[in-house]
Amino acid sequence: MAREKKIFNEINITPLTDIFLVLLIIMMVLAPTFSSVDQNISIPEVNSGINVENKEVVVSVTRDGALFVNESPVTGAQLEEQLKSLLSLSEDKSVVVRADENTKSSKILEIMKAAQISGYEKLTVAGEPLNKKQQKELKQKQQETLQTEEEQWQQ
Repeated sequence: MAREKKIFNEINITPLTDIFLVLLIIMMVLAPTFSSVDQNISIPEVNSGINVENKEVVVSVTRDGALFVNESPVTGAQLEEQLKSLLSLSEDKSVVVRADENTKSSKILEIMKAAQISGYEKLTVAGEPLNKKQQKELKQKQQETLQTEEEQWQQ
């Protein structure tokens, strides 16, 4: 009797596995270089959501921690009093916080606490941080206010 040849009809996946393992090793070696290519990533601006400019009460915080309520400079001790006085202006008892991207979170928590004590029910953190121009304008207003207070005190 002649021997019958069997047809080999199974797929050999060993070469395929070898290729995938080589590709995995290459990606593991190259992956760290992808993350260190560009550290200067600029975050895109927020193009959706509510417009924070239409709100009645806006608390701004500059890079160095200076506080402004509706562009008027206030100290940390005056913040709660100022927010209480503006509560009647806010229809939905909400306050918007605009802060520099480097502002410490403890400063934001202080504002949240003052707003809660003052009777505000809603706090919105603006999606766009204060830009350099806005910070400069707030600083100029603060200096002008200090100068007028100093002139009044001297008289």
